[in-house]
Amino acid sequence: MDSLSAFTAALSAPDQPSATMAALEQLAARLVGFKVLTLMAVDHEKRLARRVQTSTPAAYPLSGAKPLEFNDWSAAVLDRHEIWVMNSIEHIAEVFPDHALIASLGCQSSMNLPIVVGGRVLGTINFLHEAGYFTADRVAAARSLQLPGAVAFLMATTDLTKDKA
Repeated sequence: MDSLSAFTAALSAPDQPSATMAALEQLAARLVGFKVLTLMAVDHEKRLARRVQTSTPAAYPLSGAKPLEFNDWSAAVLDRHEIWVMNSIEHIAEVFPDHALIASLGCQSSMNLPIVVGGRVLGTINFLHEAGYFTADRVAAARSLQLPGAVAFLMATTDLTKDKA
């Protein structure tokens, strides 16, 4: 079964949203590649980002939430809905306070893909990898994750138990 079919099959699994999030992680691995991947749901009212999936729970646990920073990154990703690429640890250090942790994981480049529905960022898919990893081809491949990402973030922010008896 290919990764997109596996993602689609995961939608019907009873353990939601974790099954869908795990399938999105596998799809991202196949299409783009990463050393570390996190999915952060954005709560605009509370000005928080909450981790809803992680490939590296020891470094980035699911319980993690952080206040939204207002800087060049947020202007590009949250306001203009642009993919943000940083292909060096020096660039990462200018924006992310956890740059030392990122470097300690063997990563020196980052890509953040905003998932936008109805003009609003639901969350971001965040990739970390070696220096210079995020080429134009990999950025283009990441764009194909927007529809599966939208489904996954909608599931992560919806109470799927409401109608169950």
